[in-house]
Amino acid sequence: MATASHEPLMLIYKVLRQDEYRRFDRDGRTDGAPVDLADGYIHLSTAQQLPGTLARHFVDEAGLVLLALDPATLTPLRWEPSRGGALFPHLYRPLTRADVVWERPLPLGPDGHLIGEIP
Repeated sequence: MATASHEPLMLIYKVLRQDEYRRFDRDGRTDGAPVDLADGYIHLSTAQQLPGTLARHFVDEAGLVLLALDPATLTPLRWEPSRGGALFPHLYRPLTRADVVWERPLPLGPDGHLIGEIP
């Protein structure tokens, strides 16, 4: 008899700027931000990597939207070395509305982005 797994779902994240999110919301898909288009894949982050991603690429940017994604449903997804040799998730296809587990605004506070509690 199979038993249900009670392990928490590990999610990965994509940050979109307001204009990128509007296009994603309208079209139901995105090929990513300009950096994603230039590199040939969509840059994603784990929960642990997200603060560094925000500090490095989104300093003082308001109007961001955080998309949570289930890596088990994203193919082809590759974990490749990036900042400091850490393995980052990279998606080698467009990101679609069906890929999103949840989404929420990522407010900018006086000390940076207010990430809050994320799984």
